[in-house]
Amino acid sequence: MNNRLKVLRAERDWSQAILAQHLDVSRQAVNAIETGKHDPSLPLAFRISRLFEMPIEEIFNDQQD
Repeated sequence: MNNRLKVLRAERDWSQAILAQHLDVSRQAVNAIETGKHDPSLPLAFRISRLFEMPIEEIFNDQQD
């Protein structure tokens, strides 16, 4: 699954560790999601959506571009 998490994080000048703290996950989990090695659970996707104040569909894309 493609996502814009790294771009959104960079726009706020947040490290992976800072984003992980906001989401209550490990830095490694943030890295795995950003690199597409792991898809977030639905509850985590909703937390990300609320944090960035964007619909899930604007952050995550299930298309294989």
